[in-house]
Amino acid sequence: MAALAGMVLVAVAGCGSGGTPTEEIESAAAWAEPARYAFTLESTCGERWLIGTFRVTVDNGAVAAVEGLDEPARRAVEGRDLTFLREVVPTLSGMVDEAARARSAGAETVEVTVDRNTGHVTRINIDPARNSVDDESCYAVTDYEVR
Repeated sequence: MAALAGMVLVAVAGCGSGGTPTEEIESAAAWAEPARYAFTLESTCGERWLIGTFRVTVDNGAVAAVEGLDEPARRAVEGRDLTFLREVVPTLSGMVDEAARARSAGAETVEVTVDRNTGHVTRINIDPARNSVDDESCYAVTDYEVR
């Protein structure tokens, strides 16, 4: 999906809700975060530390554990303490907050996809400035489970 300059694009997986981008981000933000859950996070773009596929466990709104599932992710988490990981690995709510902040700041592209059954975010793509290199955030979420 390509977004025109200044346009915010938000999609809901599996349904055409017809809502505005603001309504869709608010819908994703309204998701009720469980006390404990886990998901697989694939972070694929931008020039940053968080690149690779990670298994993330969240407990009471904070990252409780991170496992690198591929070589880039294993290298990224190796030797890192939980305090550091909590600062750089987002929870699902943290990803939605990042998208909302980007939208408020006038990002060129903000795409949010949520699971229509559970309401949890399944994909977020943010590009603050189309002509800037490596400023994007691209997240895909799979294997979501409440524990």
